[in-house]
Amino acid sequence: MKVKILICMGTSGISAGAKEVERVFKDELKQHKLIEKCKIVRTGDRGLFRDVLIDIITPELGRVTYEYVKPEDVSKIVERHLVEGKPVKELEVGKDYEEFFSTQMRVVLSNCGEINPEDIDDYIAHGGYKALDKALDMGPEKVIREIKKSGLRGRGGAGFPTGLKWEFCKNAEGDVKYVVCNADEGDPGAFMDRSILEGDPHSVIEGMIIAGYAIGANEGYIYCRAEYPLVVKRLSTALSQAKEKRLLGESVLDSKFSFDINLIQGAGAFVCGEETALLASIEGRRGTPRPKPPFPAQQGLWGNPTLINNVETLANIRHIIIKGAEWFSSIGSERSKGTKVFALAGKIKNTGLVEVPMGTTIRQLIYGPGGGMISKKGNLKAVQIGGPSGGCLPESLLDTPIDYESITQTGAIMGSGGMIVMDESSCMVDIAKFFTSFTVAESCGKCVPCRVGLKRMLEVLEEITRGKGKEEHINFLQEMATTVKNTALCGLGQTAPNPVLTTIRYFLDEYKAHIKEKKCPARVCIELLKFEVVEERCVRCGRCYKACPVGAIEWKKKEYPRIDKDKCIKCKSCINVCEFRAIQ
Repeated sequence: MKVKILICMGTSGISAGAKEVERVFKDELKQHKLIEKCKIVRTGDRGLFRDVLIDIITPELGRVTYEYVKPEDVSKIVERHLVEGKPVKELEVGKDYEEFFSTQMRVVLSNCGEINPEDIDDYIAHGGYKALDKALDMGPEKVIREIKKSGLRGRGGAGFPTGLKWEFCKNAEGDVKYVVCNADEGDPGAFMDRSILEGDPHSVIEGMIIAGYAIGANEGYIYCRAEYPLVVKRLSTALSQAKEKRLLGESVLDSKFSFDINLIQGAGAFVCGEETALLASIEGRRGTPRPKPPFPAQQGLWGNPTLINNVETLANIRHIIIKGAEWFSSIGSERSKGTKVFALAGKIKNTGLVEVPMGTTIRQLIYGPGGGMISKKGNLKAVQIGGPSGGCLPESLLDTPIDYESITQTGAIMGSGGMIVMDESSCMVDIAKFFTSFTVAESCGKCVPCRVGLKRMLEVLEEITRGKGKEEHINFLQEMATTVKNTALCGLGQTAPNPVLTTIRYFLDEYKAHIKEKKCPARVCIELLKFEVVEERCVRCGRCYKACPVGAIEWKKKEYPRIDKDKCIKCKSCINVCEFRAIQ
């Protein structure tokens, strides 16, 4: 048995120097005459970004994981671990790393960080394409019944029952049908689809082939963001390998079923994540939504019935077929089955990808795999869930179960799985402005509610953060947001007001402080800051003096600092370094 050396080579790992680490490993192994005894495996990212992450698996020591490995650390690892048989303790991961994974249930992410995504034989060795083989024996009707029975719902955000969508498409009239994988992941801070496709592309391809077989389609499309070059490269490799193994193309696995997949690169428009805009883009037209019905399952690509599922949805299919609908439906809550992958970001200790059963509370997610707040002094203020069209929930709602119905009741949405944790340093009015500016920029402009309504909302939010807000602005924002939600053409416009509505609903006092008191409690909005030292809070440490880049702060030991407002450029360096909130 060869010694395995796993090197995380997703986007995160490569950017941290994984290729150079691999090169040095090869040199060191040759030098110590170990190259024939060891196998280097390039894996995708596993979710916790402490790159470069290295796993060494030997019969004697089992699996040992090293974090933040640099090229200069490699010789030490080879000599002590592989030659002397002693792990390099100072480079090993700690308990927090183990706790991050022990509190998860990895189904979709089970292969990420474990297999070489560019080697189809490695995927097959881990049970790959067994589900396809089984599905071909089951027959289309039984496959669809199994997916329906599992309770799987679309992981792209809407949560529509997957099996029901498959059934609609199968029963739709038309001799030509298509399967489309929506890999146009555009939410700020979201990287679930990217990591799945970088680390386990064949799981999505296998899910697409099974879907095509079930609905009677012979052709599929993966619509992927061009901003994901590594995903495009690995998908292209995986598709070529699948064709060589006769898993794609004519007579899949020597059956009467034929299926092929085309890879399409999107041009970076967020609105193309909406299914009808995505289809228009594949057809070579401008990516703008169209009214529904008819739905794509009835009339999609070139007027033919089209099944559209997102990456995470398709990656679940093989597990359901192999382990059964009962197994899958036993995970999660009553109406939301299975697991959900989240991209955790913000003011928490462990940022990265987390997969937990549906029904897990937001609190359990943050203080379990998330590890809690990054600073003991930083109190959790809000959680933004659901991407730019999601909502901001206060600390009082942390015990909300993560399922479609419970999250929707709060005014937020599940979305594709982005989650940003914020502390007292975040201004909720500014957060609402940020996400609204994003949706304004990404709106296709086809319908008036989205094109004009969101722009007017953004202008009002800008006025409020500049200290020019009026009391009637709050009513205006609520009324305009409701109008946009009820009248916009597609999901982008219908959900874009959520950040504004939820911040007003749960953080109204911050809006009032901006409007009535002309103050930003979080000290974020520049034009509402006075840049004055509050002596009652100041400990005269001089950190603000040292941080000021333009010398606008005068300070001597044991004296209070003074800010020269003529020199001050309002960069907030002093505010950011002061732990005592002594500058306002």
